Amino acid sequence: MVVVGTRPEIIKMAPLIRALKAEEVPAVFTHCGQHYDYNMSQQFIEELELPKPDFSYVLKTYSQGTQTARIIIHMEKLLKKTAPSLVLVEGDTNGVLATALAAVKLGIAVGHVEAGLRSFDFRMPEEHNRRLTDHVSTYLFAPTEIAKRNLERENVWGKKFVTGNTVIDAVIQHISIARKKSKILKRIHSEQFALATAHRAENVDDSTVLKNFVEAFEEAPIPVVYPMHPRTRKRLRQSKICAKVQKIKNLKILPPLGYLDFLVLMEKCEMIITDSGGIQEEATAPPIRKPVLVIRLSTERPEAVKAGFAEVVGVEKDKIVKAMERTITQPRKLPDKSPFGDGNAARKITKIIKKELGF
Repeated sequence: MVVVGTRPEIIKMAPLIRALKAEEVPAVFTHCGQHYDYNMSQQFIEELELPKPDFSYVLKTYSQGTQTARIIIHMEKLLKKTAPSLVLVEGDTNGVLATALAAVKLGIAVGHVEAGLRSFDFRMPEEHNRRLTDHVSTYLFAPTEIAKRNLERENVWGKKFVTGNTVIDAVIQHISIARKKSKILKRIHSEQFALATAHRAENVDDSTVLKNFVEAFEEAPIPVVYPMHPRTRKRLRQSKICAKVQKIKNLKILPPLGYLDFLVLMEKCEMIITDSGGIQEEATAPPIRKPVLVIRLSTERPEAVKAGFAEVVGVEKDKIVKAMERTITQPRKLPDKSPFGDGNAARKITKIIKKELGF
């Protein structure tokens, strides 16, 4: 069973769903309900030409604990009914941890795609989720040697494999479709622009940090295109600065975008400013190759920093603006290859699964 719950999981599992089908490994596709609405999930499933999920749930917005508990309840019932030999989860969301716990309690093996990532920042819910999921997984598909070493240092008991990251597969598989289908550039009136995203709880739930981001984008040396996550929009309204943000001439706010539109924006922008982990990886894919300013205090993708793609700039306005100016005036040469693999991660994972499960 392949389980997803958010947009990044759909993107990263898409190459694996295709690889399993190509290798004739029987699999069911499940959406655990974490972000099941059209903009946040179904649009991505359709764009990536994936099959409709065999099973799916819709959850209302709950606290993190309640959301995790409800997904455990749903997934336990489903796993009892379907009895898969292996449950595949990807990443570090509440849905990933909940699904892994439901499977383990029923004695079903868990395979964790993108295992071993660590930010060492325990303020982040994602750090709890990824660590706990790693420790209950039977098969750990680490994207890099650094990720594998993290697992070894923690004495994680499951079998560990370095496979690369399926997000690189996804960019390579979808970029040509994006170029043909996307019309997003008609909405962008600047040839030169920075692409920004921000959604993490430790950032947008802190009104001071959120204000810093808004002011940094206002003072940016080039226009900023900002597809806004619903969580961020909600926090801006609560902070009573939503109206001000809408009036900033340097800032183009867009609704949540589909994957193909976002790929085109990544390909055409000058730089990416983000607190997303997945975007730090996507930026290193050969068709994208863009500098990334990480607006966080840490990153669980040190490979992107080491390779020269990413720079952790923090959450203070002045540091973000200076980093943007530096990126424009002193462009750095980026590597041709991604530190996250060669685009064959899904095939490698599928071969391991076939061998381990005897298909």
